[in-house]
Amino acid sequence: MRIAVYAFDDVTMFHLAAPMMVFGEVGRLGLAHGWETRLWSDRAGAVRTTEGYSIGEVAGLRTLDWADIVIIPSWPLPLSSISKLLRAELSRAHSRGKPIVGLCLGAFALADAGLLDGRSAVTHWDMMPTLAERHPSIRLDESVLYIDHGDVMTSAGTVSSVDACLHLVRKHLGSAAATRVARNLVVAPHREGGQAQYIERPLAESAGDTAVADVLEWALGRLDEPLSVDRLAGQARMSRRNFIRQFRLATGTTPARWVQEQRLGEARVLLETTDWSIDAIAGACGFGSAVTFRQNFVSAFATTPSSYRKQFADHSGNGCVDAVSTSARRNE
Repeated sequence: MRIAVYAFDDVTMFHLAAPMMVFGEVGRLGLAHGWETRLWSDRAGAVRTTEGYSIGEVAGLRTLDWADIVIIPSWPLPLSSISKLLRAELSRAHSRGKPIVGLCLGAFALADAGLLDGRSAVTHWDMMPTLAERHPSIRLDESVLYIDHGDVMTSAGTVSSVDACLHLVRKHLGSAAATRVARNLVVAPHREGGQAQYIERPLAESAGDTAVADVLEWALGRLDEPLSVDRLAGQARMSRRNFIRQFRLATGTTPARWVQEQRLGEARVLLETTDWSIDAIAGACGFGSAVTFRQNFVSAFATTPSSYRKQFADHSGNGCVDAVSTSARRNE
């Protein structure tokens, strides 16, 4: 896999390093042969990072002929429009079947090149209004860390570029390879949720907001019970419609999605720290059956509960606790 990473003056070192590190780790771990990354720009030469370092021997536009995947890791601030030359080159690469990936603010380059028209996309949350105003035909989604359409892909802010690159490893080499890379880099192989939790919102001060906070704490102690929206709304003493609206304002997500994420999070803890059976964990986390639990877990983490336990369980004897002590801890 030959991967071309775009470099430009005032790019941050992190945005360049994220794809170079993730894809480079594939080769260093011997997970696949032929995975190679190259830096390229509008012209061959050197670029200067925003931190003040000079990076030399950056290749020119002909690198796009060599590449299998083209990555725009960010975009210069202020957000100028893409040049006619770069727009033409990206469009040409796309028409030849090369996936084009815009990480973080790199989504602006893809949008300006016309590759996201009428599609869903994501970028850094702080720049979503700007992208929406600049390209109103794009459907922006703050609830995800990346969106892969196959031929084009975008990711959310900054560190989400690591998630997107791990997704590409998983897509081409499988979950085991992506998990191995993630573990070696000491990052999560798959993070659930999106960047809605990071968006700046006014602090909740009304009685309704307090009620939502109380319901969150109440629900966390009852993950093994049915937690329908109507039951949560009743606990908050709100109408269903008002509760859903207040809940989204307070958390950035829906009640059903939040409950699902908490159940999956609790399941991960139990898989890592107990010797409970999959059936027992499914029941304790409110999934109803092992089949339902497995389906939801695979959908969220691209691996099965059993495989996850093999990868992440504490085998030292210090972290594994019995059912009684765990149950007691959950009810404290």
